[in-house]
Amino acid sequence: MGLSRVRAVFFDLDNTLIDTAGASRRGMLEVIKLLQSKYHYKEEAEIICDKVQVKLSKECFHPYNTCITDLRTAHWEEAIQETKGGAANRKLAEECYFLWKSTRLQHMTLAEDVKAMLTELRKEVRLLLLTNGDRQTQREKIEACACQSYFDAVVIGGEQREEKPAPSIFYYCCNLLGVQPGDCVMVGDTLETDIQGGLNAGLKATVWINKNGIVPLKSAPVPHYIVSSVLELPALLQSIDRKVSIST
Repeated sequence: MGLSRVRAVFFDLDNTLIDTAGASRRGMLEVIKLLQSKYHYKEEAEIICDKVQVKLSKECFHPYNTCITDLRTAHWEEAIQETKGGAANRKLAEECYFLWKSTRLQHMTLAEDVKAMLTELRKEVRLLLLTNGDRQTQREKIEACACQSYFDAVVIGGEQREEKPAPSIFYYCCNLLGVQPGDCVMVGDTLETDIQGGLNAGLKATVWINKNGIVPLKSAPVPHYIVSSVLELPALLQSIDRKVSIST
């Protein structure tokens, strides 16, 4: 790690600053209720939602030839057909998708303690939001949790030539803020994108948010620091800067 103080922090969005996974689960519960009460799908309702969850986890999205609404409606359509058989039911698939999506967005909030942390940090360093994903989906989340005002810049992978972990998107972020990679810290919950990307780009430090105490695979990228909550970050940044002071 370089001998300069931290000048900028890049934050991931999903499951780092907002509980996307929890919001998604709440969306699925609403769809299960709908399918059971309105359509009398008993045990099939949970099976359908489980199938959609698997499809979402394996999703390969190419913004130039796919609309995210069409893609995700198709996930529901396929899951319903695979479970119930018969003809495809596009209308029901759309109803499920939009209920899941709207419920999910309602529950995407920036907690008060996270807002306070970002406000305080921004007095000392520049802050940038760096999130992978489809442009429309990520912009909707950013609007739902009203987080844009806490950052000096927002960069969405789906709007760039390459996403995390490609070094190019990190260099683009550095240029936006007028800083060097050695001045920056990447904070995120995903080893393969956030941490590997920060390492690829030669950032000063990478911080892995490991909320659930996951033991990574031996082959996984190794972060400089591990914390269980993003709220531990201010103290960690102080200790990184203290090390710089001692070294110099």
